[in-house]
Formats: sequence, C-alpha cells, structure tokens
Amino acid sequence: MTPSASSSPGLPRLKLTLTATAESIVRGGHPWVYSDSIRSQNREGQAGEMAVIYDRKDSFLAVGLFDPESPLRVRVLHCGRPATLNEAWWRARLEQALAHRDGIADPQTNGLRLINGESDGWPGLVLDRYDATLVLKLYTAAWFPRLAEVQRRILEATHPERLVLRLSRNIQDAADAAGLKDGQILQGPPLEGVVTFLESGIRFEADVLRGQKTGFFLDQRENRRRVESFSLGADVLNAFSFSGGFSLYAARGGAKSVTDLDLSAHALAAAQRNFQLNLASPVVAACQHQTLQTDAFKWLEQGRPNQFDVVIVDPPSLAKREAERSGAIQAYGKLNTNALRLLRPHGVLVAASCSAHVSAEEFFGAVRQSASRSSRRIEELGTTLHAPDHHATFPEAQYLKCIYLRVR
Repeated sequence: MTPSASSSPGLPRLKLTLTATAESIVRGGHPWVYSDSIRSQNREGQAGEMAVIYDRKDSFLAVGLFDPESPLRVRVLHCGRPATLNEAWWRARLEQALAHRDGIADPQTNGLRLINGESDGWPGLVLDRYDATLVLKLYTAAWFPRLAEVQRRILEATHPERLVLRLSRNIQDAADAAGLKDGQILQGPPLEGVVTFLESGIRFEADVLRGQKTGFFLDQRENRRRVESFSLGADVLNAFSFSGGFSLYAARGGAKSVTDLDLSAHALAAAQRNFQLNLASPVVAACQHQTLQTDAFKWLEQGRPNQFDVVIVDPPSLAKREAERSGAIQAYGKLNTNALRLLRPHGVLVAASCSAHVSAEEFFGAVRQSASRSSRRIEELGTTLHAPDHHATFPEAQYLKCIYLRVR
C-alpha cells in the first residue's frame, strides 16, 4: 500500500482495530467505519491518510481513507488480502468503473454518471458527465490531499473539455483552508452559466457550477423514459418538477398538456428554458406547458379531482436523518393519497422517493396503503430502483425507488 500524500515521512503507518461488530461489518464488505467503532489507534491521523485496519488476530483486514473531522472516520478502499495501492491499482479501479457504463448510454445520451462513490470503489467521490464537461463532486475532505492525482487519472482516462469541482456543504470550510472552492474549474476553459447535454435525444441544461447535486438529476433517466411511453394525449401534472425533466419526456411522448409545480422560481425558469431548447421538435412544441410556483404539498391537497391523466410525485428527500423516517413515511402516504384523487379513470400515478432513510419496502408500502384506502379500483404497474449507472452496493446507498399505479 502506498503511503498517504498527507502523511509525514517519519511517521509510522496509521493502524486501527475495530470493535467486534464493526470488524464483522467491514469483513462483510461495508465501506464505512464510524469513529465510535474504532477500538484502538496507534496515533493521530491526518485527512486523506491511508488507515490500515487490522483484525483481532492482528492480521490485515482493510485499508481506507482517514478523515479525522468526520464521524465517518474511514472510507474503505480495499478489504481482504493485502494489496499494493499503487498507480496500476488506481488505474484499474477507474477503468473498472468506466467499463461498468459500457452500453448504458445510447448515441443520443451524453449525460451519465461515470463514478458512483462507494458502489464503484471510490468512497465519497462522484463523477458525472454532461457532454464534454465532467463534474467531480467530493463528500469528504479525505480526497483533498489526493485531488491532483485523481484529477490526472480522470483526465488521462476520459479527455474531457472541462473538469469542474463540486463540494458537499459540510466540507466547504475545510476546502477553503485547502485553497479549494465549490464550482472551481480544475481543467479547461472558463464557464459562464450552464452547459447543455443530451438525454435520449432531449436537450437539457445543467448548472454544473451552482446547481443541486452536480447540476442535474441524472438518476431518474429510466423513469423519465417510462413516463414518455404512456403520455400520448395525456394531461400531465409534474409535482416537485425541478427543471422539468419528466415534463419534457411526457411532451415528447405526445402529452396534450404538462403542468410543472415547484416552490422554486429558479427551478421553474430552468424548466421553461429546457422546453425552449427542444421546440424544434413539433410534438414538444404542440404540448401546452405551464409552470406554477406553489407549495406542491398544499396544491395536491386542494386540487380538483379528475384533472389529469398522469401525475408525477417526486419530492426532495423527506427524511434526511433517521429521526425523520416515521414522519416521512406518513407524508409519502398523504402526498400520494392526494395525487390519486387528481387522476381520471385509467390515469397513472408515478410516485418516487429519494429518501435513503426510508426503505423501498416502507415507501412502496405507504403508497400501496394509500391505494388500498382509496375508493377507486387501482392496479399496480410495477416498481423500479436505481438506474444502472447509479447502482448501489450497500444499504445506505439505496435511496431511489419509484412505483407506478393505474386507476382502473
């Protein structure tokens, strides 16, 4: 294993042992070690240093990136037999992540997740592609000392026009101290405003410098495609519409009208611009598109019954911590009870959740319960989880779920 870019030459390697429970969890492949799971540590560690974890028999267990300022103290890179984390090892790991995307994007799609954090063996790091611009988002300061190495490897493997750095909110103070800032262009020409990219032949803008996540919600691509398939002649409501991704697919699918609901004027303006980007399509141009800046929770509760043929309910996370899980489950039930009421006969509800603290079973159960309590006859059309470029390999990474119901 190579020494950390942040460790001082004379220091002994950072060695940790864990509680019996944590050791078992890591041995099972889980990529996180919390601070309260550490039983012993031979010295203080620095951010980005390689921490080597030994088991109770003093044999090698795992190695990962150390972050002394985070409750999530070690993000595991490798577990099992000892390995040398040299240049060839890192190159192979990047090539493996990129190879996983082979065949996912069709010729009309150049927006794609290239690295999905822990699930691709790059804990706390995400890389998204928007045409010729790549966006690297970091969720831990442990990557800061290694950023130059990461940048070099990404550029050598992908040859983008531009590489943008995005930082999660909780590490921006540490980033300032390291001379880094959110929205910084690491490589390539300056950027004013947004970039545009293709998804299934539809043009979208991505605010890669200041937008949510890395600039767009790429994870809903497969669900957007499905919405297109049953939108012909439909009046569509897109609640919590953000920049109108579902709406444009519905319009291209032949929707008669699409209504976007969102509390953010900024998001609705982006939705309008996205429609403008696609008006060369006669079917999109023929769709009546309107935006309503409003509280979608209240609007769904007060809306007139039997208004729409398709209702999409895709709110932001309703449970950002475990303590909010129970309330979120209740909120999902209420939201979708109200949404079902707005549907015409044969109408379709598309209900999604991005709350990692609410399991798929709990979310689907809440929506199914709403359907069972309805006075209407409702059939389930199916459920979906993560898109293939957003695959999730451990429980905490499993956040996205969607269920489709039809009023009979």
